[in-house]
Amino acid sequence: MSTERAAGAGRISVVIVDDEPLARRNLTALINCEPAFVVVAECSTGDEAVGVIRRTRPDVVFLDVQMPECDGFDVLERVGTEVPTHVVFVTAHDRYAVQAFDSGALDYLLKPFDDARFGLMLRRIQARIAEAKSLRSGKRIAVRGIRDVFFVKVDDIDWIGAADYYARLHVGARVHLLRRTITELERELDPAQFRRIHRSTIVNLARVMAVGTDRHGLAEVRLGGGVRLRLSQRYRDQLRSALGM
Repeated sequence: MSTERAAGAGRISVVIVDDEPLARRNLTALINCEPAFVVVAECSTGDEAVGVIRRTRPDVVFLDVQMPECDGFDVLERVGTEVPTHVVFVTAHDRYAVQAFDSGALDYLLKPFDDARFGLMLRRIQARIAEAKSLRSGKRIAVRGIRDVFFVKVDDIDWIGAADYYARLHVGARVHLLRRTITELERELDPAQFRRIHRSTIVNLARVMAVGTDRHGLAEVRLGGGVRLRLSQRYRDQLRSALGM
């Protein structure tokens, strides 16, 4: 049975989903030791979790993989477009790790875990949320190179391309490889400024010079400098609406 509580102002809201009462209590106790976080709900089944996540819209969900009837992956599928940006899978089985990260998980906690591992994971969450706020406010994003860290102004990004579990930020003539997926970035970037035009491409709307077709009759988006990007039918109407076409 789910238990919901009020969220604290300015704190990172958390929903815990696990069919084992002891596991929920342990997670809640660890999170309550961190003043930046607040547990707003606990759910014992995947069915309950779907409704609670939609209702509370938490910043983070700690999600057990194995649960009767509706497992952790089923929960994410059923939540649909309202899936939280930050999901941490918690399980006693490491065989689900690849599937978890394919689902966009931020982290994967293997039971039993120690306090140090849990604390490191919370620091990662805080860093990701701070980065997301920077993206939304049009500030900078840090990109780690071989020896240096580059700071790219979000407004300067022309377009973003997917590269497996990475994203390529195209900034003028330079390309920066970011250790983030394009799906993560889409959730965090301002939709009034950046829009997805293909499963592997996001564009800065301010850089769009034209929308048309190539010589084969396929839809494309044209940016400055002769850049031409494929526009899939799935995103065509959304792009035209965003551009006021």
